[in-house]
Amino acid sequence: MREIILDTETTGLDPNTGDRIVEIGCVEVLNYIATGEHFHVYINPERDVPDEAFKVHGLSTEFLKDKPLFKDVAQQFLDFIGSDRLVIHNAEFDMKFLNAELKKLGQPALPAERAFDTLTYARRKHPGASNSLDALCARYKIDSSRRTKHGALLDAEILAEVYAELMGGRQATLILAEETQVSQSIEIKNRRERSVPLEALLSPAEVEAHAQFLGKLGDKAVWRDYITDEPRPE
Repeated sequence: MREIILDTETTGLDPNTGDRIVEIGCVEVLNYIATGEHFHVYINPERDVPDEAFKVHGLSTEFLKDKPLFKDVAQQFLDFIGSDRLVIHNAEFDMKFLNAELKKLGQPALPAERAFDTLTYARRKHPGASNSLDALCARYKIDSSRRTKHGALLDAEILAEVYAELMGGRQATLILAEETQVSQSIEIKNRRERSVPLEALLSPAEVEAHAQFLGKLGDKAVWRDYITDEPRPE
């Protein structure tokens, strides 16, 4: 099961008032485990970055002015996410910004049902507790010390670890590994050779009739070796 852990950084809180995306980070996971494949890009928002936003992610107007526009990276982004589920912390926020950018390009919107909101899921799983990304890292003992500021790719990488814990992915992987080891152990334990082969239950006439039938099949009879001493043709 391929999923995309996704995060964005923006100039503000509302694309309807002119705020834009300045960074996109995506991490590919298969069965809750990060594969190492990712998509990351800084984007020129074609406007100034307010001080409030700069304090959150540290991306300045000066830093972003020579970065590509969203229209220049949109197709690469869409190609990377494909048609797979998007896993986002506070999905409504990121989805409204992505769809606002896609709308400017005349591209179809990403359906809301395509996004899995880890914030909503965490609130159901841990009601009454803080479920921010930092709080979930503390709960699941995930190191987030490098997260001194928000960053789309960094936050997506951390969310990938949180997501695996939320969904029980790591435990499921361990259980599967243990079951495989037990299965292999049982298989080896039961593999025994008889000291004296069992006598055939077929009569000589039945063995002869079977041999004649196999003769009609020619070399396709792969079990010929088990009823005759003659080697099967290669």
